[in-house]
This record gives sequence, C-alpha cells and structure tokens, in this order.
Amino acid sequence: MTVPPPGHHPHHPHDELTRTARFVRSHLPMVAVALVIVAAVVLVGQDRWRRGASVFGVAVLLAAAFRLVLPEARVGLLAVRGRGFDVGSLTAVGTAIVVLATTIDPLGTG
Repeated sequence: MTVPPPGHHPHHPHDELTRTARFVRSHLPMVAVALVIVAAVVLVGQDRWRRGASVFGVAVLLAAAFRLVLPEARVGLLAVRGRGFDVGSLTAVGTAIVVLATTIDPLGTG
C-alpha cells in the first residue's frame, strides 16, 4: 500500500480533474464515435432518416479506423475481439449501413 505524500488531501479537486482528464483521454476514440452517433440521432429526430442513417454508418466506419490505427491501450471500449475481427466486422457493418442508406428509395420523401 502506498502512503500519500504529506499534505495530500484524498479528495483534492486537482486529483479529480486529473483523473477525469485521464479517463477522457483514454476513452477519446469512443467519445468521438459517440458524438457522431448523437449527430445521427439528431438527424433522425428531425425526419432526416436517410442522412442520419448515413452518419450512423460513418460513425461505425470511424470506429473501425480508430480500431485499426490505435494501439490496444488507447482504443478503449472499441476493442471487443482481436484487431482483425473488430476492424473487419465494423468495416462490413458500417459500409452496409452507408450503402443501404444512400441507395434505398426515399418513398416520396425526397
């Protein structure tokens, strides 16, 4: 067990900020993907479902790109299986979503 240095208060605000900053930095790829997904949900909520679906597919492709280029320690929650499986499955699903969203008949909605 480590002993904190003298004068160290266990709930110092700087410690919380540092811990939060480390957490955000280590999960930044997932946060970026989540923000793109939020944008997709907003578009769908505004009756722009085709554009929202396309943006959702782009979010999945972004996750695949992060999983491909980032080391295991930095990829965070995007690592599920092995790198090859994750990249392959995310790329296939993201591509399928984008293709379907861009080629489906708008059914008179323009």
